[in-house]
Amino acid sequence: MAVFLWVLAVCIVLLWLFLRPGRYGEAQKQLVYGVNHAHRGLHTKDKTVPENSLPAFRAAAEAGYGVELDIQLSRDGQVVVFHDDTLDRVCGVHGRVDEFTFEELRGMRLCGTQETIPLLTEVFEVMGGRTPMIIELKTGRRNDELCEKGLALMRAYNGPYCIESFDPRVVGIVRRQAPGLLRGQLADSYRSYRKTGAHPVPAFVFSHCLGNFLGRPDFIAWCPEKRNWAVRLCARLGAMMVMWTALPEHDTEKLEKDYDGVIFQWYAPKPKYK
Repeated sequence: MAVFLWVLAVCIVLLWLFLRPGRYGEAQKQLVYGVNHAHRGLHTKDKTVPENSLPAFRAAAEAGYGVELDIQLSRDGQVVVFHDDTLDRVCGVHGRVDEFTFEELRGMRLCGTQETIPLLTEVFEVMGGRTPMIIELKTGRRNDELCEKGLALMRAYNGPYCIESFDPRVVGIVRRQAPGLLRGQLADSYRSYRKTGAHPVPAFVFSHCLGNFLGRPDFIAWCPEKRNWAVRLCARLGAMMVMWTALPEHDTEKLEKDYDGVIFQWYAPKPKYK
């Protein structure tokens, strides 16, 4: 019996060490608490207003929504706003974003429109500090450089923002470089990771937030599927819960009751719900 209790105690301590979230203040909490964030801006399903475009961010800010967006580096080290690793889906160009200079990227068009890939600084200008921003740092070949350059631009921006990433190493870099900044750990379900070809071990680790010890995230951004035991434990330990991505077919009223913040797409909720 004593051995069992000792093993149980060790397991509890290890879980606490791996999953323990960060600590945030009331001002930081307001960046996500009760806020509906437009996923990649307020873009349209027919792509006439493309995702991660300046018109999408302008429309979201004018409607009072927060926004979620994605940043990564061009080949020449510019911080650009774009989601996919590759350009195929959105720009119809084969190749990775980080294989092209910003000048080359600027010559491409988003979803067949006249809109182009913006710089993070251009998005800041459009937002003008009006509403909160959740900035996702994409994982890639130059994580340290992206964090350093991205954070430098964020510090110069006079508006509310926080960060998130699927990569706990990236959240950890931000924790070291900007310890006071609200941080989020994005996580998908085990099933989703496996569908994309992930090995069972990393799929389990990432879906159960076992990299939290690196970044000590203040919130967990979770997918539409049911929360697993580890994500529920993170919430019990104090992490805020943000849902991505809410769609019209979901029970959006229930999501607003169950989550501290919501990242939505293709419907028009209230900007704030708490």
